[in-house]
Amino acid sequence: MFSTYDGPAAYALADWRRRINDLYAEVRATRDPVDGWRHWRDERSRLYAAHPMSPVPDKDRPACDGIEMYSYDPGFRFEVHLEALSGEPVRFDLAGDGVMVARPVSLTRGLDNALGGELTVYWIEGYGGGLFIPFKDATTGGQTYGGGRYIVDAIKGSDLGLGKSGRLILDFNFAYTPSCAWTPDFVCPLSPPENTLPASVTAGEKTP
Repeated sequence: MFSTYDGPAAYALADWRRRINDLYAEVRATRDPVDGWRHWRDERSRLYAAHPMSPVPDKDRPACDGIEMYSYDPGFRFEVHLEALSGEPVRFDLAGDGVMVARPVSLTRGLDNALGGELTVYWIEGYGGGLFIPFKDATTGGQTYGGGRYIVDAIKGSDLGLGKSGRLILDFNFAYTPSCAWTPDFVCPLSPPENTLPASVTAGEKTP
C-alpha cells in the first residue's frame, strides 16, 4: 500500500518518477532478464492500480488487476550497436506542456534481420536532455496502442543500460504504452513514422 502525503500534488509526481527510476535500477541489477521482466511487470501493475499518479483514471483503478502484456519472448531482446546519425530535429506538440524537441543522434544496428528495420535514437533537447526511442510496428493500432510504444525514455527513467558487449540493450519485452493511451488528460510525444518496424513486435504491453 502506498503511504499518503498531505502536501502539493507535485510531490506525488516526484514519488512516481522516483519509483520508476528505482524499478529500472532493480531490473538492471537482476541477472536473469526474465526475472527482471517479471518484477517490472508486477511492480508497474501495482503502481498503475494504486499510485495517485497512475495514468489509469480513478474510476477504473479498483478494477485494474494488472497491465495486459505479451508473455516474455527472449527473441525480442537485443544488444545493438549505435551508428552516429544527424538529421532535422522532430518537434512534438504537447499542448499545454509546450513543445518537446528531439534530435536524431544515432541509428541502431542489430534489429534488421529479426524485425525488418532499424530505429532512430533521439536526444531530447533542453535542460537535462536524454535518450528517447519510441517505435511502431505491425501490431500498432491493433494489439498495441495506435500511437506507438516506448522502449527507452530518459525522462521516465526507462533504460536497461548496456550489455557486457558495451552495446545498448533493447528488450522489447519492456516496451510500454504512453500515458495518453489510458486517458486524454495526458498528451504524449508519439512515435514518428520513420520509427516503424515492419515486423510484429509481440512483446511488451498491449493496448489498454
